[in-house]
Amino acid sequence: MEIFNNLWSVIKTIQFRDVIDILAIALIVFGLFRLIRETRAVQLLKGLLLLLVVYILSSIFNLVMLSSLLRAFFEASVVIITVIFQPEIRKALEQVGRNKNWKKYIKIFSRYGKTDEWEKNVRKSIIDAADTAMIFSRSRTGALLVFERETMLSDIASTGTIVDAETSVALFGNIFFNKAPLHDGASIIRDGKLFAAGCILPLTSNKDVDINLGTRHRAALGISEQSDAVVLVVSEETGVISLAVDGVLERDFSRDKLIKKLNKLLLDEAVEEESKYRRFRKGGKKK
Repeated sequence: MEIFNNLWSVIKTIQFRDVIDILAIALIVFGLFRLIRETRAVQLLKGLLLLLVVYILSSIFNLVMLSSLLRAFFEASVVIITVIFQPEIRKALEQVGRNKNWKKYIKIFSRYGKTDEWEKNVRKSIIDAADTAMIFSRSRTGALLVFERETMLSDIASTGTIVDAETSVALFGNIFFNKAPLHDGASIIRDGKLFAAGCILPLTSNKDVDINLGTRHRAALGISEQSDAVVLVVSEETGVISLAVDGVLERDFSRDKLIKKLNKLLLDEAVEEESKYRRFRKGGKKK
């Protein structure tokens, strides 16, 4: 009976904020377990738990040197865990940052300044990319074009050569010509202009990808998983034209279908968000 009385006295001290605090921690722990359950980090976590058990036993049996060593290890555990789980932590933060529900509300409060000149440049780059893709498809020339959207890819661009030029079929032809020094890398299109060429992209971490896909397609999927970029791929082996968006590869595009899809992804969404912003601004001024 005394145990229940003590338990009830503890429960009575719990406030609403304590419940929120506990639920938040529970959600974070649950999210971390979901994140690492199918990765190599699970084995690392098991190793850390084993060390914790050894530390407790060494303290119980008064093994001074062993317990002191493990205590020093756990005191530096924040730094150690950050280093060990760096890929998983980065992936989690990227997923939070790319969450569409967050972006939907944040975009309304951010000014994009999408001018008519910007729209004209993007439309031209889409036509140039589509025409180039059709030529490359017939000649079996491999190509990898990354259309940058909200996620800036300056770190990826730094692995290649900065070009900063207007797009054209001739320019793309020179870059992806199989004897050209930049043909193996990806080209990044920013705001309707060719920003960089010969860039190295991260490969996809998805193990369920079709084994018949080559490095070029895996790189397209990789950058689309780590950013909101739209990636155009032309297969060197088959000439098939594909688009990678959000880690999903859509294949067999014709010219008209490709232009329509790129317009929707690069222009329609941007124009829609700009309209929302203008309506928001207009409503705010009335108040």
